[in-house]
Parts: sequence; C-alpha cells; structure tokens
Amino acid sequence: MRAQPDGAYASRRAPAVRAGNCFNSQANAAYALLLREAKIFFREKERIAAILVSPLLFLFVMGKGLGGGQSPVPGYTYQQFIFPGIIAMVLLFTSITYGLYIIWDKRLDFLKEVLAAPIPRSTLFIGKTLGGMLGALVETALLLLIGAFFILPTGPLRALLALAAAVPVSFMITGVGLTIGAKMKSMEGFGLVMSFLTWPMFFFSGALFDLGTAAPYIRTVSLFDPVTYAVDLMRIIMLGQGHFSAWTDLAAIGLFCLAAAALGVAAFGRLQQEK
Repeated sequence: MRAQPDGAYASRRAPAVRAGNCFNSQANAAYALLLREAKIFFREKERIAAILVSPLLFLFVMGKGLGGGQSPVPGYTYQQFIFPGIIAMVLLFTSITYGLYIIWDKRLDFLKEVLAAPIPRSTLFIGKTLGGMLGALVETALLLLIGAFFILPTGPLRALLALAAAVPVSFMITGVGLTIGAKMKSMEGFGLVMSFLTWPMFFFSGALFDLGTAAPYIRTVSLFDPVTYAVDLMRIIMLGQGHFSAWTDLAAIGLFCLAAAALGVAAFGRLQQEK
C-alpha cells in the first residue's frame, strides 16, 4: 500500500534534487573561474601598482595644481572633491581592461577546455566577471587607503559603503569590457575601442567638475554615461552631496548592470575558440 505514495514522493523530489545539483555545479564552475583569475591577478604585482599611477597623478598633480580653484562642495578642497571621481576612474579602467584577458584566453587552449565543459555560457560570463570585479575592488580598496592618509580622511563606515557601491559598478563595467573582448579578435583592436570608450565616459561623468555648472550638452551626454552615476554615488557617500539622489544613482546603475549582463551573456553565447 505504501509503494505508490513513496514512488510519488520520489518522483516529486527528483527534479528538486537535480535542480540543486545543477546549481551547485554551476556555482563550483564560477568559483573555479574566479579562483583562477584571482591567482593570475595577485601574481602580477606590477599590474596592481601600474593601474594606480594615472589616478595618483590626477590626485596629486591636477588636484594640487588646481588647488586654488573653488570646490563645488563647501568645506572641501578641489583635491578632495575629485577624489570620489578618481575612485570611479580606477573602477572604470581596471574593470574594462579586463576584457583583454578573454582575447588572450581565446588564443590559448584554456578557453577551448572551458567551452567544452558542460556549463552554460552564462556561468562562464559570471565567473569571468567575478574575476574582473575582484581586481577592481582590490584597486579601489588600495586607493581608499591612500586617500584616507593623504587626501580625505574617511571612517570605516564610509569606506565600507564606498566598497559596497563599487561592487555593482565594477560588475557593470567588467561586463562591458568582457562583451567587447568577446567580439574582438585582436588586442590592438580592443585597445582602440577601449580608448574610444573610456576617456569620454570618464570626462563626461563629472569626475573633475560639477555637473550643475557644466554646459547643457555635457549634462545631456552625462545622463547616458553609466560612470556619471558611479561618480555621483561615491560623492554622496564620501562628501555628503551629489548632483542626483542616491536612489536615482542606484536605480541607474542597476539598469546598466542588467543591460551589461544581457549583452555579455549574448556575446559569450557566440564565443568561439580562436588562434
């Protein structure tokens, strides 16, 4: 009499078990990709230092050189005013440059093995994105540490909030870099596209000036620039004042994250091994 209920229970439970095993396998695959990227990142110590050179030049040369200028935020110097924007600059350049590594992987047997593995392309995209985010967050933490000693003293709470805000920003921009890398065939081509995108995204974001006093065309273009909302959110966290509200910044960053994820998964779906 019990055979039928037990069999029915087993049949109902089997899909749940298979779904759980599938999720665990995908999570393990994403973790393995993250672990590989983390080992590569921490082995290249000169890369960690090199990425911070440009932001530090902006802070200690431009920030000090224009120190006589008025800061749009009362109570802060111009160097302190641009500090949140320079943090966004580190996130932008570190995250988007990570797309180069997918081009390198396409020329090696590593990508061939990953593409042949029984995991969805979306898992591959998530794993690679997490690897790029790790590098961007480490660079951000280092810049926050330098800034706390020499530029803008911040307490532990503001530093943690800035790092928390950097998580979706790094996801968004890493996704853009990986999407470009998945479509490009050469590192030279990627470098040209990256330069074409990153500098306009940085300069139109308001990282070095107040958007409220900018020319109308700059304010219009900045609305479509995802880095604008990253700079503004960092400025609210660290200086207590921004051009938009924090909720507007978070909503815009969330929408850009969804768009970057959709484009990235679609680009990885067409990814092929190349020599």
